[in-house]
Amino acid sequence: MAEQKEAKWYVVHTYSGYENKVKANLEKAVENNNMQDLVLEVKIPVEEAVEIRNNKRRTVQRKMLPGYVLVRMVMTDESWYIVRNTRGVTGFVGPGSKPLPLSEADFAGLMENRPTTRIDIQVGDEVRILTGLFENFTGRVSEIDPISKRIQVIVYVLKRETPVELEYDEVVRETP
Repeated sequence: MAEQKEAKWYVVHTYSGYENKVKANLEKAVENNNMQDLVLEVKIPVEEAVEIRNNKRRTVQRKMLPGYVLVRMVMTDESWYIVRNTRGVTGFVGPGSKPLPLSEADFAGLMENRPTTRIDIQVGDEVRILTGLFENFTGRVSEIDPISKRIQVIVYVLKRETPVELEYDEVVRETP
Protein backbone atom coordinates (compact mmCIF):
# COMPACT_ATOMS: atom_id res chain seq x y z
CA MET A 1 0.00 0.00 0.00
CA ALA A 2 1.22 3.49 -0.80
CA GLU A 3 2.14 5.48 2.29
CA GLN A 4 0.10 8.61 2.93
CA LYS A 5 1.06 11.49 5.20
CA GLU A 6 -2.46 12.77 5.85
CA ALA A 7 -4.86 11.04 8.25
CA LYS A 8 -8.26 10.25 6.75
CA TRP A 9 -11.47 8.70 7.99
CA TYR A 10 -12.13 5.08 7.03
CA VAL A 11 -15.21 2.95 7.63
CA VAL A 12 -14.54 -0.38 9.31
CA HIS A 13 -17.11 -3.19 9.22
CA THR A 14 -17.67 -5.05 12.50
CA TYR A 15 -19.94 -7.75 13.80
CA SER A 16 -23.28 -6.12 14.51
CA GLY A 17 -23.66 -5.22 18.17
CA TYR A 18 -19.88 -5.31 18.78
CA GLU A 19 -19.15 -1.69 17.83
CA ASN A 20 -18.27 -0.57 21.38
CA LYS A 21 -16.12 -3.65 21.97
CA VAL A 22 -14.27 -3.14 18.66
CA LYS A 23 -13.66 0.52 19.56
CA ALA A 24 -12.20 -0.47 22.94
CA ASN A 25 -10.13 -3.34 21.45
CA LEU A 26 -8.76 -1.12 18.69
CA GLU A 27 -7.85 1.71 21.07
CA LYS A 28 -6.09 -0.81 23.35
CA ALA A 29 -4.19 -2.39 20.40
CA VAL A 30 -3.06 1.05 19.18
CA GLU A 31 -1.87 1.95 22.69
CA ASN A 32 -0.07 -1.40 23.20
CA ASN A 33 1.72 -1.11 19.83
CA ASN A 34 2.53 2.58 20.34
CA MET A 35 0.78 3.58 17.10
CA GLN A 36 -1.03 6.73 18.29
CA ASP A 37 0.65 8.68 15.48
CA LEU A 38 -0.93 6.38 12.82
CA VAL A 39 -4.37 5.56 14.27
CA LEU A 40 -5.57 8.87 15.68
CA GLU A 41 -9.25 8.44 16.52
CA VAL A 42 -12.02 5.82 16.65
CA LYS A 43 -15.69 6.91 16.61
CA ILE A 44 -19.08 5.28 16.65
CA PRO A 45 -21.60 7.69 15.09
CA VAL A 46 -24.68 7.99 17.31
CA GLU A 47 -27.77 10.15 17.16
CA GLU A 48 -30.07 11.37 19.88
CA ALA A 49 -33.66 10.40 19.31
CA VAL A 50 -36.80 11.31 21.20
CA GLU A 51 -39.20 8.41 21.59
CA ILE A 52 -42.78 8.97 22.66
CA ARG A 53 -44.23 5.73 24.00
CA ASN A 54 -47.22 5.32 26.24
CA ASN A 55 -47.47 9.12 26.24
CA LYS A 56 -44.00 9.48 27.83
CA ARG A 57 -41.01 11.24 26.21
CA ARG A 58 -37.59 9.60 26.42
CA THR A 59 -34.30 10.68 24.89
CA VAL A 60 -32.24 7.72 23.69
CA GLN A 61 -28.98 7.35 21.80
CA ARG A 62 -29.04 5.12 18.74
CA LYS A 63 -26.18 3.99 16.53
CA MET A 64 -26.49 5.61 13.12
CA LEU A 65 -24.46 2.87 11.40
CA PRO A 66 -24.99 -0.43 13.22
CA GLY A 67 -22.11 -2.76 12.38
CA TYR A 68 -19.66 0.01 11.47
CA VAL A 69 -16.96 2.04 13.23
CA LEU A 70 -15.15 5.12 11.87
CA VAL A 71 -11.36 5.22 12.19
CA ARG A 72 -9.19 8.28 11.51
CA MET A 73 -5.78 7.01 10.51
CA VAL A 74 -2.77 7.39 8.28
CA MET A 75 -2.98 4.39 5.94
CA THR A 76 0.20 2.32 6.13
CA ASP A 77 0.81 -1.42 6.09
CA GLU A 78 1.16 -1.37 9.89
CA SER A 79 -1.98 0.67 10.58
CA TRP A 80 -3.99 -1.41 8.09
CA TYR A 81 -2.76 -4.60 9.77
CA ILE A 82 -3.54 -3.47 13.33
CA VAL A 83 -7.10 -2.39 12.43
CA ARG A 84 -7.82 -5.38 10.18
CA ASN A 85 -6.66 -7.87 12.83
CA THR A 86 -8.55 -6.36 15.75
CA ARG A 87 -11.03 -8.82 17.25
CA GLY A 88 -14.54 -8.16 15.92
CA VAL A 89 -13.41 -6.36 12.73
CA THR A 90 -14.52 -8.06 9.51
CA GLY A 91 -12.87 -5.60 7.12
CA PHE A 92 -12.71 -2.13 5.64
CA VAL A 93 -15.38 -0.65 3.41
CA GLY A 94 -14.04 -0.38 -0.13
CA PRO A 95 -13.63 -2.39 -3.31
CA GLY A 96 -11.75 -5.65 -2.83
CA SER A 97 -9.06 -5.29 -0.19
CA LYS A 98 -8.41 -1.58 -0.82
CA PRO A 99 -10.00 0.67 1.85
CA LEU A 100 -11.58 3.89 0.56
CA PRO A 101 -11.39 7.00 2.77
CA LEU A 102 -14.52 9.05 3.47
CA SER A 103 -14.68 12.51 1.98
CA GLU A 104 -14.81 15.39 4.47
CA ALA A 105 -18.40 16.14 3.38
CA ASP A 106 -19.49 12.54 4.01
CA PHE A 107 -17.83 12.51 7.42
CA ALA A 108 -19.41 15.84 8.37
CA GLY A 109 -22.81 14.52 7.29
CA LEU A 110 -22.40 11.44 9.47
CA MET A 111 -21.34 13.37 12.54
CA GLU A 112 -24.04 16.04 12.20
CA ASN A 113 -26.46 15.48 15.05
CA ARG A 114 -30.04 15.53 13.79
CA PRO A 115 -32.51 14.82 16.56
CA THR A 116 -35.23 12.43 15.49
CA THR A 117 -38.57 11.67 17.08
CA ARG A 118 -40.37 8.35 17.09
CA ILE A 119 -43.91 7.95 18.33
CA ASP A 120 -46.15 4.99 19.06
CA ILE A 121 -49.18 6.57 17.37
CA GLN A 122 -50.33 5.17 14.03
CA VAL A 123 -52.80 6.19 11.34
CA GLY A 124 -56.29 5.26 12.53
CA ASP A 125 -55.52 5.65 16.26
CA GLU A 126 -57.85 7.66 18.48
CA VAL A 127 -56.04 10.64 20.06
CA ARG A 128 -56.83 13.50 22.43
CA ILE A 129 -55.58 17.01 21.63
CA LEU A 130 -53.65 18.62 24.50
CA THR A 131 -53.34 22.28 23.47
CA GLY A 132 -54.77 25.00 21.30
CA LEU A 133 -58.24 25.72 19.97
CA PHE A 134 -59.21 22.04 19.95
CA GLU A 135 -57.88 21.23 23.44
CA ASN A 136 -59.52 18.08 24.92
CA PHE A 137 -61.17 17.20 21.59
CA THR A 138 -60.69 13.62 20.45
CA GLY A 139 -60.15 12.58 16.88
CA ARG A 140 -58.73 9.95 14.60
CA VAL A 141 -55.22 10.19 13.10
CA SER A 142 -55.47 10.42 9.30
CA GLU A 143 -51.86 11.20 8.41
CA ILE A 144 -48.38 11.24 10.00
CA ASP A 145 -45.55 13.23 8.45
CA PRO A 146 -42.22 12.14 10.00
CA ILE A 147 -40.24 14.78 8.08
CA SER A 148 -42.12 17.78 9.47
CA LYS A 149 -42.99 15.86 12.69
CA ARG A 150 -46.66 16.68 12.33
CA ILE A 151 -49.86 14.65 12.67
CA GLN A 152 -53.13 15.31 10.93
CA VAL A 153 -56.14 14.51 13.10
CA ILE A 154 -59.78 14.46 11.99
CA VAL A 155 -62.04 15.94 14.67
CA TYR A 156 -65.81 16.38 14.54
CA VAL A 157 -66.93 19.99 14.92
CA LEU A 158 -70.66 20.75 14.47
CA LYS A 159 -71.16 17.25 12.98
CA ARG A 160 -68.50 17.87 10.31
CA GLU A 161 -65.09 16.32 9.84
CA THR A 162 -62.40 18.94 10.35
CA PRO A 163 -58.72 18.15 9.70
CA VAL A 164 -56.34 19.62 12.29
CA GLU A 165 -52.56 19.57 11.88
CA LEU A 166 -50.60 19.23 15.13
CA GLU A 167 -47.08 18.61 16.45
CA TYR A 168 -46.18 15.16 17.80
CA ASP A 169 -46.25 16.34 21.40
CA GLU A 170 -49.64 18.07 21.11
CA VAL A 171 -51.58 14.78 21.14
CA VAL A 172 -51.79 11.68 23.30
CA ARG A 173 -53.19 8.34 22.31
CA GLU A 174 -56.50 7.50 23.92
CA THR A 175 -56.53 4.14 25.62
CA PRO A 176 -59.58 2.05 24.74
